[in-house]
Amino acid sequence: MTWSPLRIAMWSGPRNMSTTMMRSFGARSDCTCVDEPFYAAYLKTTGLQHPMSEEIFESQSSVPDQVIASLTGPIEPASNVFYQKHMTHHMVAEIPRAWMAACRNVFLIRHPARVIASYARKMETISLEAIGFPQQLSLFERARAFEGRAPLVIDSTDILRAPEAKMQALCSALDLDWQPEMLAWSAGPKPEDGAWAPHWYDAVWKSTGFGSAPTELPQVSLEHRAIYADALVIYETLAAYRL
Repeated sequence: MTWSPLRIAMWSGPRNMSTTMMRSFGARSDCTCVDEPFYAAYLKTTGLQHPMSEEIFESQSSVPDQVIASLTGPIEPASNVFYQKHMTHHMVAEIPRAWMAACRNVFLIRHPARVIASYARKMETISLEAIGFPQQLSLFERARAFEGRAPLVIDSTDILRAPEAKMQALCSALDLDWQPEMLAWSAGPKPEDGAWAPHWYDAVWKSTGFGSAPTELPQVSLEHRAIYADALVIYETLAAYRL
C-alpha cells in the first residue's frame, strides 16, 4: 500500500484569518504548508495587476496543471499532513477542479461585514467576486459531490472565541491527532509565506497566536450594501454546516 499524507485544502476568501490558520497548522510537528499556490495562475488568466505581481510570478508556476501536480504528488519535506491554503477567488473557470477529490476540503468562512471592512482597508475597489463568496459556495458544492457528504465548514469568529476547543474539534473531524502547539507560534515570516507576504501579512508577522475574539459587527457603507446583501445569503448558507 502506497503511503499518502492527509491533504487538507482550506478554502477561504480574502481577509479571513486564512494565514493565521496556516500558522496554526504550520506549528504542527508533522505538517508541510503551501501558501496560495494558484495565485500566479489566477493573475495570468485574468490579466489582473496585484501588489507584488512580478514577485508572485517569479516565485510560483502560473500553469494550472503544474500547480495541481505539486498539490497531488509527492511533497517536500515529506510529512503526514499537507496543508494547502487556497483563496476561493483564485479558482477561475480555466483552473480544473477534479484534483480536489484527492483532498479533504475545509471551508473557512467569515461574516461578510467583517470581510468587507478589512478588504476595503487594503484595496480600492470591492466586488462580490473579489471577496470570493460565490466561488466559495460553488467550490463547496463541488467538494460535496466529490466527498459524497457536506464538507467541513468552520467560522473564523467561532475559532477566535474558543481557539482550543474549535481547533480540537476541527482536528477530530479530520481524524487528526490534536497538538497543543497549534495554538502558538513565533512572530515573523515563515518559509511557506508567499512572495506577497510583505504587502499583506504585517499583522500576521506580529502575531504569536490567535487574536482576540471580535465584538460587534462593523457598519457596512452605503456603497457596499448590495455586495453585502448578496454575500450574506451565501455566508448564511455555508454557516448552516459549520462545526
